[in-house]
This record gives sequence, C-alpha cells and structure tokens, in this order.
Amino acid sequence: MTDHYFEFSSPVKLVAGFRALEHIPFELETRGATRPLIVSDKGVVAAGLVEVVMAAVRAEGGNVGPVFDDVPPDSSMEAVEAGARVYLESGCDAIIAVGGGSVMDTAKAMNIMATEGGGDPRRFAGYNNLTHRLKPFVAIPTTAGTGSEVTAISVIKDREAGSKTFFFSQFLLPDVAVLDPRMTLKLPPMITAATAMDALTHAVEAYTCLGKNPLSDAYAEAAIRRISRWMVPVLENPQDGDGRLALAEAAAMAGIAFSNSPVGLVHALAHTVGAMYGIHHGAANSIFLPAVLRFNLPRCRDQIGDLLLYLAGADVYAGTSVDRRPEEAIGRIVELKERAYELCGLPRTLAETGKIPRDALPEVATRSLDDGTMVMNPRDVTYEQALEVLEAAWD
Repeated sequence: MTDHYFEFSSPVKLVAGFRALEHIPFELETRGATRPLIVSDKGVVAAGLVEVVMAAVRAEGGNVGPVFDDVPPDSSMEAVEAGARVYLESGCDAIIAVGGGSVMDTAKAMNIMATEGGGDPRRFAGYNNLTHRLKPFVAIPTTAGTGSEVTAISVIKDREAGSKTFFFSQFLLPDVAVLDPRMTLKLPPMITAATAMDALTHAVEAYTCLGKNPLSDAYAEAAIRRISRWMVPVLENPQDGDGRLALAEAAAMAGIAFSNSPVGLVHALAHTVGAMYGIHHGAANSIFLPAVLRFNLPRCRDQIGDLLLYLAGADVYAGTSVDRRPEEAIGRIVELKERAYELCGLPRTLAETGKIPRDALPEVATRSLDDGTMVMNPRDVTYEQALEVLEAAWD
C-alpha cells in the first residue's frame, strides 16, 4: 500500500446551456437574494452583454440592482474598494459578475468587503484568511478561459506594491456559475484564442503538477480534448454556438482541475510579465507553455507524453512511439499557437507582444521566483533556469 492521499472539492453549481441565463432568478431566490449588484466592465457593457443578462433575469420575474462597471483590464485594489462602496450604499444583498477573469476576480474580492462592511481587502490576502461564508454570488463568464467562475482564487493588481495580490479561500467560490453561449458569441478572435490557450494551460499544468490526482486529471483531460477540438473551428466561425459552449465548458473543467491541482512555472512567469508590462494573461500563458513543458520534461516526461492522447486522439497516440510522445504533445500545442497566430495574430513569443524589452528578462526571472505558484511546479526552478525559459520564449 502506498501513501497516496489527495483532497478534491468542486462545490460550485454549474448551470449551462443556450438558455442558462434565465435560471438566475431561481438561483437568487433560493439564496434569499432580491437586489444583486451587477459587476462588469465598460467593454462588456458596451457589447450589450449586461443588458442581455438583465433582460433574461427580468423575463423570469427577477430583479437587479445597480451596475458597477469600473473594473480595469487587470483589476485593481481601487476598483475592489469602489465596487464594495456601491454595494453597501445601494443596499444590495448579492453579486452577479458578468465578464472575464478581471471582473470575476474583482467581484470575489468585493464580496469580501461587502460581507465585512468595508475596510482594506489586503488584510484577507493570502491563503485561507476568511472564516465564514460571503454574500450570494453568481458568476457569468463572458470569456472561455480563466475558469475563475469555479475557482477559489482572486488575483488583484496592487499598483502601490507593483505586484499582484492573491486571495485564496473556499469562501471565495461563487455559489453558481452560468455558462451561456450568448455571452461569448461576440468575443473578438484574439481574446477567444488567448482565453482558450489560458484554459489549456490551466489543464496542462494541473495534469503535470506535483499535486495532481485522479479526479483533477479527469477534468483536465476533458478540457484538453475540447480545446484541441474546438478552438480553431470557433476562430474560423465565431458564431458557432456549439463550439462556444464547448470552450466555456472546457474553461470550467480546467478551472476545477487547477483549483485542486495547482498551476506552476507558466503562471509564475505570466503573472510577472502581466504585472510588469501588462501582457494579457492568456497570451502570456500561451507564449510560455511549450518552453516550460520542455523545461519540466526531466521530471514528468510520462505525463507530458500522455497529453498527446487528449491533444491528438487515440490513433495518433497509438501510432507514436513512447519515447516520441512528449515531443509530439508539445508540438501539438505549438501547432495550436501557430494556427491562432495565423487566424487572429495571437503573439507566439515575448518579442511579438511588443511590450517587453529583452533586457528586462533578468528582472522578470527574479520576480517570478517569488510567485506562489512555483510551489507545485514539478521541477525546482533557479534564477538561471527561469531566465533560460524566458530566453527560450523570447523569439
């Protein structure tokens, strides 16, 4: 008998399908909520998606409160505090987050302040510093990538510190996640690709991390299959509702996977370049993923080889020798990146982002070593090794 032990939790209720939004009033009513604050950003509002949500809620007899849409692309502590003030001053009793990862993360941190009655959210930063349930929270993703609708993590940019602040607690989890393809049909191709690669990275890192377990593996495998199958077709036909729903499901599955089997070096590097240079998180993950997999090969060659089955299918997997499977799996990921570049211009390298100078890589390497996601990477990382990975991802 081995010492194998793991824990797995996935308490978020998923409501998914082509009329999933219409179920929101029931979910609020069962939680005693009658005046939800809608949290979003100006781009989502301008796209008409908040109005779609409000119309669906009202059509089923539900009510909505005010809309807070001052969430910046990378979130901020200022947005968290401002949104919490609106919640408290408007007498709201629940939160509906409509947006991508920044909106979700902001709404989670806002929910802490809404429940606590205000104050500085930083005092709850870190791991498991919340001690009780928060206000009812419904998450409606308008991208298919972050998985934030099913995760217990909130990442907020702290401009004063020049870094990102992490909050982790099971109490941050939304009560309900609503996956409706109407929310992603208008998603621009570049964001579609970046968020799909974000979800793929979540699944791959969960599958290869030190904390992997059989249940997380199952979710990660299913997510990888869906993304490999649907990302390119959706980029070619953005109005494909079935494909949009499949990518949304994949993002949620990948979110569940990495909530239980944490991410590693890819995210440490992506968090750092995001905080320092504003590189889109999904694009950064896409850039770093192949280089990090090559770095991790000495410690998880078999797991990386197994990815080929989910990326390419049983026939390709069976027809590839065991010793070639890891390189072929990484090659399939590179092919997805190349197709995304051809179809929408998603950057393949750090140089192609045009946002970061090459002489900044040493500082990025140094800062990335302090990122908490390093803990579960399958291979320990030194400064020199982090710099080597960054150089490999440069061009």
